[in-house]
Order: sequence, then structure tokens, then C-alpha cells
Amino acid sequence: MSVLFKTVSALEKCFLDESIDSKTAFTEAAVLRGEEFAFEIAYTGDNPAVFPRDTFRLRIDSDLADSITVREIVSVPVRVPCFASSDDNYLRKTPGLYPDLLAPCDPNGNLYATPGQLKSLYVEVNVPEDCTPGAHTITLVFIQNGEERTADFTLNVLDAVLPKQETVVTEWFHTDCIANYYNLETFSETHWDYIEKFMKTAVKNGINAILTPVFTPPLDTAVGGERRTTQLVDVTERTDILGNSVWEFGFDKVERWVETGRRAGVQYFEISHLYTQWGVAHAPKIMGTDRCGNYRRLFGWETDSLSPEYKNFLRAFLTAFLAKMKELGADKQCFFHISDEPGTAHLDAYRNAKAQIEDILEGYPIMDALSNFEFYQTGAVDHPIPSNNHIEPFLEAGIPGLWTYYCCSQHSLVSNRFIAMPMQRGRVIGMQMYKYNIAGFLQWGYNFYNSCHSTRTVNPYEVTDGDYWVPAGDTFSVYPGENGEALESLHLKSFTMALTDMRAMKAAEAKAGREAVMAILEREGEITFKQYPHSAQWLLETREMINDLRK
Repeated sequence: MSVLFKTVSALEKCFLDESIDSKTAFTEAAVLRGEEFAFEIAYTGDNPAVFPRDTFRLRIDSDLADSITVREIVSVPVRVPCFASSDDNYLRKTPGLYPDLLAPCDPNGNLYATPGQLKSLYVEVNVPEDCTPGAHTITLVFIQNGEERTADFTLNVLDAVLPKQETVVTEWFHTDCIANYYNLETFSETHWDYIEKFMKTAVKNGINAILTPVFTPPLDTAVGGERRTTQLVDVTERTDILGNSVWEFGFDKVERWVETGRRAGVQYFEISHLYTQWGVAHAPKIMGTDRCGNYRRLFGWETDSLSPEYKNFLRAFLTAFLAKMKELGADKQCFFHISDEPGTAHLDAYRNAKAQIEDILEGYPIMDALSNFEFYQTGAVDHPIPSNNHIEPFLEAGIPGLWTYYCCSQHSLVSNRFIAMPMQRGRVIGMQMYKYNIAGFLQWGYNFYNSCHSTRTVNPYEVTDGDYWVPAGDTFSVYPGENGEALESLHLKSFTMALTDMRAMKAAEAKAGREAVMAILEREGEITFKQYPHSAQWLLETREMINDLRK
């Protein structure tokens, strides 16, 4: 046979120009029942006389075969690996092809090895909760020209079930980008079908809160510009006998959204922001039928956030919306936003905007991504979401139920999920969040397929950086596949693994106590959001030691 194979850790990223000899073999691991676990198969052609490829097939022999999925790890174009000021904890800093997309294998079972190129397969094992504890052998059978060669991977299933996820996680769900990419009518039957598919993939990866566009989210939109309308709430303006506006709302699409989310496994509904981003200055785009019967934009960039008209509208909407969500049994699953990433210059505007509606939202979480401690210190925000590179004062304040987030700005020292970063850098945040009892996590781009400020739609298979805007991997974590299937990525999986680590540490804590878990985590020194070992081996060993506490 002229194809070389090696099982390696799922923390590997196999670049096409690397040698298989540079990769460390990985042949055994321990998991909990109910855990999603993965390893990789690195492979390359070994016969330079064969061009451009050798064909082979893979068969899996195991009692877990029905729980195993194999996908190809496809390299994608990365034009912006990082910012010029980023630290050195990146795999590479040069443009090129980077392994990331997890693509379905050839339905005919054919795989192709190219001499001089290192490729890889992603082998995912979804261990059943009722799996028999003990060693399970996964035999990989490589078939080429009628010959078979085998390699074994041993999965040691522990006699413990992975606890349910407690952490609330949202990666912003961009409903318009699904319609744009597939050229669909907004909220057509096909659009609803694809929305549900994207939701299911999100939930599979621990994203249990979904950004709910009651109005078109005022996010990453150029001032004066618009994103495609994806407004769930129908709005009609009437007048009372005094000539004042009276608002009526239709919630049919909201009901369908909640039903769709529940089928997909969504636990929380994150209500889209009530004011514009980066300044709290305006109302979001709100479409509706005016008192003359015309369907048009009723509020938007022309609307001051503190205008009496918008205040009256917003109070009427929130009152009606909460009544509907109570009827659906979903109001306690909601949390709300005022404005995304306000700065200290916007503190008064934020407080004034929030004051217009906070009595109506009493008892419901109001939270926003921000980095300035003054927002919490002054009482403007009870539930701040600081970035992981500005979180220290929030931790020192001992804020209960604290969340964190990252985006493009978190490119040095801290964990993030850029494609050019090592997998362990994305995964380590699970251990960091465990240490600090972080209750929730936010990231802004589950499926953002637009350029900066949404001035145009981009093809995510060609443009992974928002059109030379941010490091590749920041704007989306799933690729749009055929028939509305959301295709996972390595940089998504690094965070999925982080959430799994948190759950495993909770299981170990229940058995051996938090001190025992922390002793393992900090056996080589203190772990913080900016200080942590960078090696994949340390992370793999840490997880194995955590697993040992369950034995």
C-alpha cells in the first residue's frame, strides 16, 4: 500500500505541507458515558509515482460503530491569520490554506491521499449514556487495491455519565445570513427548515441560547445602512381618539420560533438588542404598517433612542411580548440586551435608555457585552458580560453568575477560536471558566456571512475573515452546507471540547471535591485567563487526570 496513516489527537491541525512524522501518535483515551469524543487520522501518499492521488477506503469495526462519524478535515483559505500586534501563540501567521472545515466524506466511500500532502480525518464518537463501561476497541480498516491494513484506537469508557451542561452559551445566530447565502425568501418554509437545521447543530455543540430577532438585530450594521429584515414580530400602528399612536403586535412567527427552538433543544431565548450597537444612540430597524396602511420602516437610524415615540412603542411591545412568552411558558427562558459593547462615553446614554423600560423587565436578566467596570460599579448593569481580557476587576468584585465573551479584540494572551490558533488555545477556556465559576459565555458569530458592517454578503468558503476585517474564524464557526446543513469546523470543536471539559470537571468535583480538581488544574502553577500552559500535551494529561478522579 502506498498510503501512510497515523491516529493523532483531535487537538492536531494537519497542514498540507507538513510531514506525518511530525505528528505524535495518539492511540488511547478515557471518556465518560454520554460524552462526544474525537480523534483524528492523519494520512498522506507515500508513492511519488502516483499523481495526483491514491484512492482508499476506510471501514470501522467496533461495537461503537453506530455511534461513530468520520468526516474529512478540509483546508480553507486564510488571508488574515491574526493581527500584526497579536502574540506568538499561533500555529502560523502567514496567509495560506488552514485545516478547519469538517466535511462529509464521499458517499461512495472513496478517500484520496496525495503524495507530499498531509491530510486528516475527524473521527467523532458520541458515546451512548448506556454504554458498557470498560475498554472499547475501535479498529480502523484501511482498504486499498483489495488489501487491508488496520490500526486500533482504545476508548476507555468510565462508569459515570457526563453531567448536563449548566453553562449558558450563545453564539449569535444570524437568521438573515442563512436567507442570504441560500437565496431564500425570509421566513419561507425552506428558510424555517434551514433555521432549524442550523439550530440543531448549534445545540449539538453546547450552544443552548439562540439570538431571537424580535426585530432585525442592530448588530454589525453600518450607520445608516440596513441588514435584511428578519423581524419575528408583526407591528401595526393605530390611533386613539386623541390621535396618539396605539400599537398592535402579531406573534405568530415568535410562536413558531419558540417551537422550532424547542424541537432543536434550545433552552434559552436571547432577545435581540433594543437599541443600536456601540453607543445606544438609535432604535433598531423596526418594520410595520403605519396608521395610513403603509408597510414601511417605523423606527431606525432616524430615531433617537430617547425619543418619546420610541419609548412608548418599546414599553407597549415589551408588555405584549412578555405576556405572549408567559403564555408559551418561555418568559423565564428569556434574557434581554440594551446595546452591544457600549464604552464609558456611552454610560449615561445606556443608563437613560435602560431606565425607559427596566421596570417592565424587572425580574428578567438584562445583560450586555462590555469591558468597562464602571457599568457594573455604577449599577448601570447588574449582569455584565466582560471580555476575557478585561475580566479581572469583575472577578475581584465577586459578581455572582458572571459571564464572559471574546471577539476579534481578544487576540493576545487569552483564549480564542481563530483558525490560526492551536486547538488547545480554544479548548483551555473550559478549564478557566471552571476555575472562576463562569455561568455563561457569548460569542458574536455563529454564522455571520457578511463583510464588515454588513455592507455585502460573502462566501464563507472563500472569505473567512469578513472581507479583510478580522482574523479568520472570528465571524462564523459553521459553514453553510447542502440543503441547509450547518457544517462544523475545528475552531467550533475546540470550544465544544472546552464545554465538555467543564462538565467532566463538575463530575470529578462531585466525586472527589473541588480542591482535588483544582490541584490537578494548577499542578504547574496558577491558571488565569491570561496565564496557562500552551501545550496540547498538558491539556490532554489534565483531562486524563480529571477522568482518573472518577475511577
